[in-house]
Amino acid sequence: MNTPVRIGVLGTHSTSKTTLLKRIEMELRGHGLAVARTGRLAKRAVGVGLPKMQHHTEMSTEWIIAQGIADEIACAAQGTHVVLADRAAPDALAYYFAALEFRGEHAEPMAMERLRLLAATQYAKYDLLLATVLDPSVPVDQGHDYDARFRALVDQHVHALLEDEKLDHLRVTSHSRSTAAAIQRAVEIGLKGVAA
Repeated sequence: MNTPVRIGVLGTHSTSKTTLLKRIEMELRGHGLAVARTGRLAKRAVGVGLPKMQHHTEMSTEWIIAQGIADEIACAAQGTHVVLADRAAPDALAYYFAALEFRGEHAEPMAMERLRLLAATQYAKYDLLLATVLDPSVPVDQGHDYDARFRALVDQHVHALLEDEKLDHLRVTSHSRSTAAAIQRAVEIGLKGVAA
C-alpha cells in the first residue's frame, strides 16, 4: 500500500475551509485520483460529550487530535491517493490556545507539552498545509452564533503556531486569486505525489 499525499487545512471557523477542500477534491477527482476527506471533528466531539469552540479543554483537544489522526489513517488504509484533512493536527492546538486566552486561563505546563508533542507527531506527514486567513469584512452565516473575539483569537493562534513550529504552509485569503493558487498548488502536489 502506497503512502497517500496528505493535504491539511486549518484556520478559524467560517473561513471557507470545507469549501476549499471540496473544490480541491473535485479537481483531483477530475484527474482520476482517489480522494478521501476527513472532517466534522468538533461536531463529533460534542456527540461524545466534549466541549467545543471557546469551551475547549485539554480533553477535547486531545480527542480531536487523536480522532483526526485515526481518520487520516483510515482514509490511507482504503488505498486513496490523496487524503484531505479538514482541520489538520495543529488546528486543534490553536483552538485550545485561543479558548484559554478567551477565558483568561492557563494550561498546566505538562499537559500543554503533551498536547504539543501529540500534534507534532503528525507535522511531517503533511505534504501541504493550507491556512485560511480571517477576513472580518466577509459576513458570517447568521445561523451561527459565533463570538467575534474568539474567532479572531483562533485566527491569531493558528498563524502564530504555524510560525512558532516553523511549519511550511500556504496562506489562503478570501480573494479568489489566493483560493485559485491554493487549489492549483494542491492539485500539483497531489499529481506529483501519485506519480512518484
